[in-house]
Amino acid sequence: MNILKNKKLILGSKSPRRRQLLTDAGFVFEMRMQDTNEDFDLSLPVLEVAETLAIRKAEALINSLTKDEILITADSVVILNNTIYNKPTTYDEGVRMLKTLAGQTHTVATGVCLLSISKTVSFTSLTYVTFDQMTGEEIDYYLVNHQPYDKAGGYGIQDWIGLCKVKSIEGSYSNVMGLPVRDVYDALKRF
Repeated sequence: MNILKNKKLILGSKSPRRRQLLTDAGFVFEMRMQDTNEDFDLSLPVLEVAETLAIRKAEALINSLTKDEILITADSVVILNNTIYNKPTTYDEGVRMLKTLAGQTHTVATGVCLLSISKTVSFTSLTYVTFDQMTGEEIDYYLVNHQPYDKAGGYGIQDWIGLCKVKSIEGSYSNVMGLPVRDVYDALKRF
């Protein structure tokens, strides 16, 4: 089914998970990347951060678009107690994040921006993930064997931690992977 009506889809991301999700959903697209500053104003409400960053990523690529292209960009953040947990940069930071998230329900907010030369649509999708408690040995096993240093919150729901330590999920599974595919599909149909 071609919902894009003779438009070409551009994924403005280097995320292998976003690429895989769009491919699995049957989209044909080109990848186009531009490094973008992902710093944000700490006074920004945490539920607005992901969408703000997605819009910034789209704006960085707008000059590369032609009139028949639709760009999709996204950014995901993990939030617990009004604090954002970004990608851990070290093993110790990963341990601290996972210890904090263990036994808690956190929010995954993914901001999405659809952009063409003449139109912009953006939105945020939320999913609530509850982790079981985790031992130090389990956290060590996960960090050593899965190297989640490119993932918000220091984990990927599609790997060991999602299979063995996620107690419940309310909302979109693909959103936790980095792209709320159902919401993107609906937004592209309306776009």
